[in-house]
Amino acid sequence: MNNIFQGRMDESIVFVGFGGGMTTRMVTRSECAFAYEITVHDEHPQVIPMRTQRPPAHFHPYQCEYIEVLEGQMGLETGGCDRVLRPEDGQVRVEPWTVHRLFAPPLQAWETKQPDKEAAGRITRFLLSGEDTTELFKLDTIFFQNWYRYQEEVEKGRTRMNLIQVMCMFDAGGSYLAPPSWVPGGRLVSQAVGIAMGRWLGAILGYQPFYKQWTTDWSSACDKMDESYFQRKFADRTKMD
Repeated sequence: MNNIFQGRMDESIVFVGFGGGMTTRMVTRSECAFAYEITVHDEHPQVIPMRTQRPPAHFHPYQCEYIEVLEGQMGLETGGCDRVLRPEDGQVRVEPWTVHRLFAPPLQAWETKQPDKEAAGRITRFLLSGEDTTELFKLDTIFFQNWYRYQEEVEKGRTRMNLIQVMCMFDAGGSYLAPPSWVPGGRLVSQAVGIAMGRWLGAILGYQPFYKQWTTDWSSACDKMDESYFQRKFADRTKMD
């Protein structure tokens, strides 16, 4: 694929969260399931705690992801190895089935590279996108809106991180948690467990992959949930949460 970030910027904001510490804007690109420019204010009080913990390591069976840092730096863990991405690294491709996660590197590392920056003005700005797929459950704007909002609710102490809720959302985004290295058949087993626990058991227990109050395109979210026998009960187009 050519550089996917040569599309135009859409003025619509997909997500503003963590008290304004993170803003996500859409980049229009037809061959992508999603393409965003994400700006993180590194010294924001609701962003700083995110540096002490990493999101779950995971993989996507059906989509390549692309990351390009425009300003500041972003950590990328692949296969258990850490790498700090900076603007000079250009666009980085994460292949399907690759176990990975993005994370915020320590501010000390940031300072060694850009010591002249004022603390209050430090930002990390990067481009994130993924190839489209014919799979119904995939990384797209519906997934990211719900996943970001759920993380924000956890960060604010309004709810606790729940493994089944995470697996439910991840499955709906074509994503599955990384398995322990000793599990035979690793990622295939993890995908099967993610579907069974996230999509089937999760729905029985009342966990939704998408929530009306977090989703701008609720009709499309309902279309996705309608395709699952277990989740179609959540596809209420009249619901106003």
